[in-house]
Amino acid sequence: MNRPFLRPAVWLLLFCCLLPFGTISSGARPDVLLETMQRELQRASTALAKSNPAAYFLSYTATDLDGFFIVGANGSLMASTSFQRRQADAIMRVGSPTLDNTHSHSRPSGILSGTLPLNDDADAVARVLWQLTDREYEQASAAFLKVKTSTAVQSEEEDKSPDFSQEPPQTHVDETPARVSADQKAWETRIRRLSAGFLKFPEVYSSAIVLQVSGTRSYLVTSEKTALVRPSSISRLVIEAQTRADDGMELLRVESFQAASPEALPSENELAAKINKIAADLKALRAAPAAEPFAGPALLSGRAAAVFFHEVLGHRLEGHRQRDEAEGQTFTKKVNQQVLPPFLTVVDDPTLKELNGEHLAGYYDYDDEGVPAQRVSAVDNGILKNFLMSRMPIKNFSNSNGHGRRQPGLMPTGRQGNLIVTSTNKVSESDLRVKFIEQIKKANKPYGLYFEDIQGGFTITGRAMPQAFQVIPVMVWRVYADGRPDELVRGVDIVGTPLLSLNNILLTGDTLRVFNGVCGAESGQVPVSAVAPAMLFSEIEVQKRRKGTERPPLLPPPGFENAPPEAAAKTAPSPEAKP
Repeated sequence: MNRPFLRPAVWLLLFCCLLPFGTISSGARPDVLLETMQRELQRASTALAKSNPAAYFLSYTATDLDGFFIVGANGSLMASTSFQRRQADAIMRVGSPTLDNTHSHSRPSGILSGTLPLNDDADAVARVLWQLTDREYEQASAAFLKVKTSTAVQSEEEDKSPDFSQEPPQTHVDETPARVSADQKAWETRIRRLSAGFLKFPEVYSSAIVLQVSGTRSYLVTSEKTALVRPSSISRLVIEAQTRADDGMELLRVESFQAASPEALPSENELAAKINKIAADLKALRAAPAAEPFAGPALLSGRAAAVFFHEVLGHRLEGHRQRDEAEGQTFTKKVNQQVLPPFLTVVDDPTLKELNGEHLAGYYDYDDEGVPAQRVSAVDNGILKNFLMSRMPIKNFSNSNGHGRRQPGLMPTGRQGNLIVTSTNKVSESDLRVKFIEQIKKANKPYGLYFEDIQGGFTITGRAMPQAFQVIPVMVWRVYADGRPDELVRGVDIVGTPLLSLNNILLTGDTLRVFNGVCGAESGQVPVSAVAPAMLFSEIEVQKRRKGTERPPLLPPPGFENAPPEAAAKTAPSPEAKP
């Protein structure tokens, strides 16, 4: 989340941007939606440029979405529905790039959304765009008057950057169809079979498998002459299962898979094996002791380290957080200073579709403001160099670097895409474990913690609250310095503050691991990837997780009425051989 600047010549450019421009045809068969959006944009831009206050920027986006959604549980279908919808967003800026209606906390005034007709009826599409534009101008112009008043009476802002950066217009019309071709009925049968796999495990109290397959055709036209039409598709499958320990602690395991198409998802055999692994993990977690608060050496697997960096560092590199005076601004004034150990480098590269053969969910070609995606070197050998910028400038960073992202209906901000952490101080993962045990002995601790998997987390970036983070692990092991077998524990969260925690990294493994997920922030839910090697920390702090008060079910699940009680496993498998 980030940005930068403007020159006097921009005024001439902006005036030219409001002049009429021709429509772009997507080929022999006209794209009715694109051409209608362009005609309405031209008509509205010409008229609103003469209003008082004047609209200096207008864009229309349309999201044409087609797909299906399946939920299975206990060998049956809980939901299965196909969907098709079109949504339009009108984004408007009133005033000037130096100061407009989106200034500071008035950003929501810049957008209004509506539903477009599914068929290519040019008159019906034009009517919706006209209504959205009229209502958005009323909203934006009223907000601009409030912005001018507040800036006149409030204290001077530290960052006096403009509200909008000038970027070259882009034209790219991709005619590739984005319709979903997967067999919904076949997937219903497959998900029924897979979801029945949990029925043989009495310790799994609830479970579900969710599949969402969608094809999207995204349209963007702006008064700066940008015209983009881009097809995309995504298939996301989530397996979730839950149990409860005897002391009432809720225990959850979630595995998610993302691919460009359903065919690229793991095979049914692979998914069935994952279901068995999830059930085995839950059984082991029920028998595991609850952990106690701890501060000491820790080893994070590559996936765990990737989530850690996404939460602790990545969000603090988003550009708008450097400008908003309500933010903690952890790294705002640390450009060209060391913020990480000198052996670590962090880039965000949304232009990568895959890494080492694995799909990256954070790939895109243009961001949601029409700026080409760019590789950004944020931290180079421990030195902070750059932020993730949208078209909101910040001091010393005047232009977008292609990281303006959003979900439909919300204003874009600088967001992560594919955050990748690499290291020059690395050893094999077997040697990393040896170094981990040495560090436990050096710290005079009986054990350290190995974090095998993490399901998510959150971070607080506002200055009204402590600058802290909380990362939620699911598979955590005590690794003993005296050679005792590793012990699975449950019920802890990683907590801390970024500046201290990030500089406790001593060494890394030599293999990059990928975590694909969906990140929620001010501009909504966007797909992201985080990539990192395993990491050894001199110290990480954990706290007890909140525990529920409900006890496990009194009755056994159906079919297990006469089953003998199983002995709790004394020791779960060691993580020594794990990645």
